[in-house]
Amino acid sequence: MNETIVSGMRPTGKLHLGHYLGVIKNWVQLQEKYNCYFFVADWHALTTKYDNTEELKQNTKDVVMDWLACGIDPEKSTIYVQSLVPEIAELNIYLGMITPQNWVERDPTLKDMAKILKTKEGQGTQVNYGLMGYPVLMSADIMMMNSKYVPVGIDQVAHIEITRDIARRFNNLYGEFFNEPEPILNECSLICGLDGNKMGKSFKNDIKISDTDIETSKKVMTAITDRSRLRKDDLGHPDECEVAFKYWKIFGSDDEVKTIRCECEKGLRGCAQCKRELGDKINLCLSEIREKRRYYEQHPEIVDEIIEKGSQKARIKAKEVLQNVRDLVKMY
Repeated sequence: MNETIVSGMRPTGKLHLGHYLGVIKNWVQLQEKYNCYFFVADWHALTTKYDNTEELKQNTKDVVMDWLACGIDPEKSTIYVQSLVPEIAELNIYLGMITPQNWVERDPTLKDMAKILKTKEGQGTQVNYGLMGYPVLMSADIMMMNSKYVPVGIDQVAHIEITRDIARRFNNLYGEFFNEPEPILNECSLICGLDGNKMGKSFKNDIKISDTDIETSKKVMTAITDRSRLRKDDLGHPDECEVAFKYWKIFGSDDEVKTIRCECEKGLRGCAQCKRELGDKINLCLSEIREKRRYYEQHPEIVDEIIEKGSQKARIKAKEVLQNVRDLVKMY
């Protein structure tokens, strides 16, 4: 059998191009070679959004619809919701019992999320218990399916180390059982936001997978270009174009990129024209994905069925792993 991969996303709402290019596109390729489990981490969403859950269920469905539209195939991959696999919570308890406090405190994921929580009004320097346990719950997510690999970006490799440490400690205490999961680096392109910074919903600099053609075209027109150009016929510097030319290198063909570079450097292509054509190009590249997403929006019952079946399938594997854990720990 193929080796198992586990990966997930917090349900923060409709996904953007950063998610697609940096994560989902890689998942689509991996599902052809591995036994993949992809989950929506709704419990993790509560670590910082515990006081704002009104949209949690819809956000969860939006994430799944984006996955399906982008090519995650429920016949090839198991798609499930974290909270619909309660075995994860029980495994989290056992792992929490053997995890030293300093392991949790040094985890980079926790540090990043703690900064978010500390900025909340009235929160001060307090970190809630759930957030403190985030690294252990993350490890439980991975170990629940006894995953061999976890697809991550280069900046997330350190996040996997605590899971490896916990798996090793469990094996030393109770007997060899868990894999020590290894990272698989994403090879997909990364994309910055329209303002040149990291793309993110909260920064309002993103292009969503589900945006309409009109919305996308309007957003692209706000993209930062070569700040040194004042007039259309000024000689351009594509490599100093902060956003637009970077997008062309992702969405355009080699010939298109070569032509745009040449025209820009000779002052034959204005930034406005370049962005109008870029918007059309992005819309063309996303047309099939958006058509599929509209289908799922019009048939939410199909999405619900995929989530239900995937979660039931994930529970079968989770129950098997958990029974082995209970036996090794000598639970009643």
